[in-house]
Amino acid sequence: PTNAQKYTYSFWIKRCALIDGSSEAFLLDGYADASNRAKIAFRSDKLFEIWNKDAGSNTFALNPPRAFSDVSGWYHIVLSVDTTQATDTNRVKLYVNGVQETSLGSTTYPSQNDANNTINESGTTFSIMAYGGNAGSDDYRLDSYMSEICFIDGTQYAASDFGEFSEDSPTIWMPKDVSGLTFGDNGFYLDFEDSADLGADASGNSNDLTENNLDATDQATDTPTNNFCTINPLDLAITGTAPTISQGNCLYTSSGAGAGSNNAIRSTIAVSNGKWYWESKWIQNATVWGMQNADAEPRWTDGYLFTTTGTWGIHTDGSKTVNGTQTSSVFTALSTNDIVGLAFDLDNGKFYMSVNGTFVTSGDPTSGATGTGSLGDLTSGLSYMPVICNANYDSASIAKMNFGGSPAFTVSSGNADGDGYGNFEYAVPSGYYALCTKNLGAYGG
Repeated sequence: PTNAQKYTYSFWIKRCALIDGSSEAFLLDGYADASNRAKIAFRSDKLFEIWNKDAGSNTFALNPPRAFSDVSGWYHIVLSVDTTQATDTNRVKLYVNGVQETSLGSTTYPSQNDANNTINESGTTFSIMAYGGNAGSDDYRLDSYMSEICFIDGTQYAASDFGEFSEDSPTIWMPKDVSGLTFGDNGFYLDFEDSADLGADASGNSNDLTENNLDATDQATDTPTNNFCTINPLDLAITGTAPTISQGNCLYTSSGAGAGSNNAIRSTIAVSNGKWYWESKWIQNATVWGMQNADAEPRWTDGYLFTTTGTWGIHTDGSKTVNGTQTSSVFTALSTNDIVGLAFDLDNGKFYMSVNGTFVTSGDPTSGATGTGSLGDLTSGLSYMPVICNANYDSASIAKMNFGGSPAFTVSSGNADGDGYGNFEYAVPSGYYALCTKNLGAYGG
């Protein structure tokens, strides 16, 4: 290290699954051996834990009493250490979204001039999103998006060195250019720009990290500066075993757990106007996709989403539902690996569906109020959220969603919306946009 008494670790994170039970999810593990290690981790109670251990004893520990349970937005977290500081509370600082945390629960601060900072000691192995003591274990892996990861050796930086409040929206904390920072000998900067080498160090130090179970498909356009819609695992409305939501909250796998287990789940973004497009690749068993009234409670009344008032969408068997009224044999039933495109025009109250790039019923999403080939009329004045549901509770359903930020399936062609956002298999209809924060500000909300 340049200076083992000083370091800063800064990263942006958007959580996916929230862990349960006794496990933890590691954001960083600095591992020399079991008695000399440091960790930053989410606990199963949604709280955050940070400690540094030397010779089996904690040299410092922070346990801020706040829950990190948001799966729809990004957090910026900075751990800033300088043990040479005369005041103990200045030796370890924690920032969340630009603001220093001053309520840190049961806290142990390091002694002045302590150099036993395991994270920044020679011989320590960095593990990000995993436990360094057992690289093959799934128990401690972090299910999340991460962005703009900086480790600084030899300097205690503040959050303002990595981010700033937006000029247009002064309550929104945004990342800024970090290329001018001094990274030190052990420092590294992961910008994740090279899909072929996601562990590449962009600091100039060539302190590359080795990827484990990552490849080019794990690179996302869902970032702190443009947050995309995903499935919301906190929005489950089930009467049986919950589905599994994975791959950046874009892969839906239901349980097929018996009567009533329809496993409906909505998304993280609701819209009440504008024109929106997303895709899904159908893998297995009867599935329903569409939009649902975001304010509806309960999300269904009879255990079956497709016949519930406030739901608009399509079924793999070729039927559709319009505000809970089902019509059969509207289009040819889907085949395995078909890619469904859903286009919802909330401005004109119409919705459309494509299969492998061709809109069914000769639909023309650009026809406006005419609604050429529309699958039905939407109810005005509602707020809508994308929804997915298993349509046959006796068998497991699998579908891979693509809202444009992190496709759960490989996109071979690559199509963005008119503003250049999203990554889709098929062309986005003119005037339609991906469900992401930059488009919400421009075209509706």
